[in-house]
Amino acid sequence: MRTLYQYFRRRALPVLSSLLLLLLAGAPAWATHIVGGEMNLLHQTGSTYTLTLTLYFDAINGSPAALDQALTAGLFDKATNQQLTSVVLPLVSNSFVSYTNPACAVGSLSTRKLVYAKDIVLSPTTYTSAQGYYAAVERCCRNLAIGNIVDPGAAGQTFYLEFPAVVRNGQPFIDSTPRIFPALGDYACRNELFYYNFGGQDPDGDSLVYDMVTPLNGHSSAAVPSPPPVAAPYATITWGTGLGTLNQIPGAPALGIDAHTGRLTVRANRLGLFVFGVRCAEYRRGVKIGETRRDFQLYVLNCPQNNPPVATVWANGRAYRPGLDTLRLGPNALCFSVKYTDPDAGSVLTLSAQPVNFTAGAPAFTTATGGTVRAAGQPDTLTATLCFPACTDTKGQVYRLNVVVADNGCSLPKRDTVQVAFTAVVAPNAPPVLTSTLPPAPVPETAPAVVRVALGMPYTATLLGTDADANLLTLSASGEGFDLAAVGMVFGAQNGAGRATGTFAWAPTCATASAAAVPGGLVVHFLLTESGACAPVPRTRTVRFELVRPADSVAFRPPNVITPNGDGLNDFFVLDQALPPDFCGSEFAGVRIFSRWGQQVYTSPARTFRWGGAGAGGSYYYLVTFTDGRRFKGWLEVLP
Repeated sequence: MRTLYQYFRRRALPVLSSLLLLLLAGAPAWATHIVGGEMNLLHQTGSTYTLTLTLYFDAINGSPAALDQALTAGLFDKATNQQLTSVVLPLVSNSFVSYTNPACAVGSLSTRKLVYAKDIVLSPTTYTSAQGYYAAVERCCRNLAIGNIVDPGAAGQTFYLEFPAVVRNGQPFIDSTPRIFPALGDYACRNELFYYNFGGQDPDGDSLVYDMVTPLNGHSSAAVPSPPPVAAPYATITWGTGLGTLNQIPGAPALGIDAHTGRLTVRANRLGLFVFGVRCAEYRRGVKIGETRRDFQLYVLNCPQNNPPVATVWANGRAYRPGLDTLRLGPNALCFSVKYTDPDAGSVLTLSAQPVNFTAGAPAFTTATGGTVRAAGQPDTLTATLCFPACTDTKGQVYRLNVVVADNGCSLPKRDTVQVAFTAVVAPNAPPVLTSTLPPAPVPETAPAVVRVALGMPYTATLLGTDADANLLTLSASGEGFDLAAVGMVFGAQNGAGRATGTFAWAPTCATASAAAVPGGLVVHFLLTESGACAPVPRTRTVRFELVRPADSVAFRPPNVITPNGDGLNDFFVLDQALPPDFCGSEFAGVRIFSRWGQQVYTSPARTFRWGGAGAGGSYYYLVTFTDGRRFKGWLEVLP
């Protein structure tokens, strides 16, 4: 494909260059440089805002002497047109405006983006007018080659911005004006549809409305190219014959803008350089609070013929018919193919997919989405595969997807769009089943099952998860507000497709008893989850474990008679086997034996004590104490 640059250089460039030289003869070249621009006000903090002016500068025909290092803005009260202050805006940025497709660049069209900015203070005691305020900067002159206005070389531009009071109803009213989409260096081809996004973004979420306006001329002139700030009204430019606000660039359609999106559209039928104006009004709760204007230029030229590409969607072995067919997607049919081509030799094509009425579950290409056709070693038609996620479910609705193929034509690519209507269902899923040796949950399950575990007495439970769909199962256990390992609990699982087993074990010891002694017990959640199902159904069991003291090995039935006569039978008073066992913080502390008159006759700290009497028969009383405060007492008869 012959590049547009080659075509432009051979055909259009000599004509345009001659025209510019003729128009520039005898005129001050330093003054004819303005392509367009806009102003912006951004809230920073408190009463501080950044006032910005963006000026688009003709980098081909504008003289470097016309590139200002600073511009002066005036701030005015809308109600009275009284000037409140002037602000000198220094140049803070100087860059080139990009093309949508850099390969489409032409040598006679190059634009600089000059940004002037400064922080200002909008005092809440000054900027209180209900009608709001405006900022303006005036600069001359516009490009001599502009063909849709009268005397363009003497026409200036007034950069204009409206903003609200910073106080409303006694409360701070914060507003940042909208930021219009950055300008591009594109041109339009005569009799070809041209589109351009001038849509903005509002930092405050305010509603934006766009319309076409006649550019402001103002008070500047070639003799006074940068006058000091002057209040409104500002004179507008004068349109050429047959042109006006709604017909700034003639065509079918003429240049227009979508009121809600800011998308410019034109199919220009006249060659040349055209200036146009766009207004972006800002609304909050249905009330207009401000506006910004942008002037810009569009160059219309003759371009080589570029035929649009063609895309065809294929599914189930046949071509999809837009508007007639609806694809039925399911678990085993989630992909379709796209064949795309272009009648022009050497075209570079790019494929994309754009959801229309849905957001979740967007499809993705599993193959390359672009390439060259009808060139040496390249095919005439390319094929791609587009697949939806495994769990795509339209829930009975018809979703729509635009499949778009675009070429690399200049100035903008041509496209072909196939809108695919489809429905999708997911495979049914049988919930997994969880069984265990844990005690059954109460019916109804208003509280967890309870397991009481004694110190030193291990407890073990097994769990089994199964799934008829053979989805991957995972068993897990977690403590509610505690770590299992910290209290000596252990859980292990063997997970797999369609089956998972788990073992829970707890053997509380003295080392973990204090951490486990929680009022209300320790709540453990057992969870069985499945992976691979589109609508997974987890299964849970919740159990409360309570730590209890181990039961006494025997009832406390101590002997109450001894016969210390040396016959080896019942000669000593012992309690070791009759007492509760020592465990953790509950241990034998000591024994004391008293005569019937309260005189202590024996004491020992040893659990294995042996007392053979006091040498005389009679009745005696004893007291056994444990370290946790428990006491055991009784009487004993000694028979000589």
